[in-house]
Amino acid sequence: MTYIVTEACIKCKFMDCVEVCPVDCFYEGENMLVIHPDECIDCGVCEPECPAEAIIPDTESGQDKMAGINREYALKWPNITIAGTPPDDAEDFKGEEGKFDKYFSQKPGH
Repeated sequence: MTYIVTEACIKCKFMDCVEVCPVDCFYEGENMLVIHPDECIDCGVCEPECPAEAIIPDTESGQDKMAGINREYALKWPNITIAGTPPDDAEDFKGEEGKFDKYFSQKPGH
């Protein structure tokens, strides 16, 4: 098992999870974060830190697509170890459904 970031992170990108990660396995895209599944040690400290509840175990059903997104983009996006500033409108997108199809960006973060 490993943890993954779900589409709930898209356009929220709160980053509270980043600095609690003991192995620095978060990677930053333009509008979301992902977890590198081979680096995650399954400690779970990031899960309760996420205000958007976007971090879950990869064993939860229906998450194959997002597990693949985490794996793919962890190899393409830059590693992030220090929390940045979330988008000004992050709260506006918290809890919105269907964010992947509407907003997902393949671009790396800053």
